[in-house]
Amino acid sequence: MEYALVTGASKGIGKDIAILLAQKGYKLLLIARSEAELKQLAGELPGGALYLAIDLSEAGAAKKVAAFCKDLPVSVLVNNAGYGLWGNFAEIDIQQQLNMVQLNTSALIELTWYLLPQLKQQPSYILNVSSTAAYQAVPTLAVYAATKAFVLSFSRALRMELKGAVSVSCLCPGPTDTGFAHRAGMDSLADIAEKFNMQPAEVAKIGVEGMFKKKAEIVPGFLNKVSAIGTRYLNKSLIERIAAGLYKK
Repeated sequence: MEYALVTGASKGIGKDIAILLAQKGYKLLLIARSEAELKQLAGELPGGALYLAIDLSEAGAAKKVAAFCKDLPVSVLVNNAGYGLWGNFAEIDIQQQLNMVQLNTSALIELTWYLLPQLKQQPSYILNVSSTAAYQAVPTLAVYAATKAFVLSFSRALRMELKGAVSVSCLCPGPTDTGFAHRAGMDSLADIAEKFNMQPAEVAKIGVEGMFKKKAEIVPGFLNKVSAIGTRYLNKSLIERIAAGLYKK
């Protein structure tokens, strides 16, 4: 039996990706902070699942996850865990921002590095979850957007390095109904977000299909694709002014 490891698996896109992979016959390794939610999901999946409740923003957490699945034939790694913080950079607690950087980038790097020896033992896939925020700087989401740009760049570089051994894809969703906005402190923009939100199950389906098709970048939704393409051709200052207007604190 092949194993698939999914971080941020207790809710949202990660949960729906886990469900889809279980339906495809993978044994799931579920990683998230909430043990209660992981236990419930594990009981609902075909064939059950193994899970580890851990905060990946803590130092050494990725190494503990690697030990948790040591010697298992992991052939899918989904680096989905992450969050954002909304507000002017100088006004957000620096430790909270550094914890976000740790989770969104450092933990992803570490876990990927630790699991590569297992992934290389059979045809395997890595799906890193970024965001359409990766395609431009976003005032009031400055650090978050920068971490997601890092994830996209890292994924494309790693894809070339591992060509022929492990397929690496990057999923870049736009606004999705996952609770992201609430955790980021963006409740005042909820009405606007609802007009553009995709459902996590839809994003997960597109992401998993794109991963198995070995796509480099996966951008769900027509408007999100248009937005991502537009950033290649429009003036950066103009894009940043538009983003600043949309996400004004």
